[in-house]
Amino acid sequence: MPFAIPPAPTGTSSDTPRPAGLPPAPPVAIPADRLLHEETLPGGAAWSATVKRGQSLRLTALEAGANVSLICFNRHNPVDRYNMADTLKGQHTSKLTTGYILVSDMGRAMFSVTGDTLGWHDPLGGHDTAAIVHKKWGEKNYQTARNDWHRNSHDHFLIELAKYGLNARDLVANVNFFSKVSADADGRLHFHPDHAKAGDFIDLRAEMDLFVILTTCHHPLDTAPAYNPKPVQLQLWRSPPAAVDDYCRTYRPENERAFYNSEILYR
Repeated sequence: MPFAIPPAPTGTSSDTPRPAGLPPAPPVAIPADRLLHEETLPGGAAWSATVKRGQSLRLTALEAGANVSLICFNRHNPVDRYNMADTLKGQHTSKLTTGYILVSDMGRAMFSVTGDTLGWHDPLGGHDTAAIVHKKWGEKNYQTARNDWHRNSHDHFLIELAKYGLNARDLVANVNFFSKVSADADGRLHFHPDHAKAGDFIDLRAEMDLFVILTTCHHPLDTAPAYNPKPVQLQLWRSPPAAVDDYCRTYRPENERAFYNSEILYR
């Protein structure tokens, strides 16, 4: 339900109170009458599709150590795309979990994290490239290794972008779901191996029509001794719209304005 008037700008900090109590529990299983699509993505795969406002995407790790690298765009105006810097500074965070939203270049709410079994997903680490994979695990191309060839998120992103008339200049910073990267007192980033366990999931509710690209390749800081990206289950389902008192909407004052900016597109 959209606001009648835009929320007033607010000066907030990391100490600004967040909603009291626990967030709403996500459904353990997606109701069959709401499920629109389901598939298993093998490790090292790519997927792209339109996710419409009023739909949610559930990603489930099928093995420990899974990673999903994701970027997203306004389906009707791809110049408006996920903005990592605004997402983090507006919500005073360096991680993503229930209550947080993904914010676009134009200050709109794109995805809301409505359910999460992990409590920490990495928005900082970027994605792997052919050079990173080669340096860590050697080279295996399709001509010599067939389906065991080594894949990487960077090439996947470029291929999927091209399918929609976009190119390398449209490749933005990504989110890494199921991975944890923390910073020490000196600012050095540290990767936490096997952060996700089999069965962990995250629910992402679309607040506007989105074009989504995701991959199941390794995190670029992954310390695994061998190339072995993990499979992930993907489920797309119909979900109720955000109410005025929605947990993600009220999680931060900045979130309320981002929701308003998205909702005026649909009046």
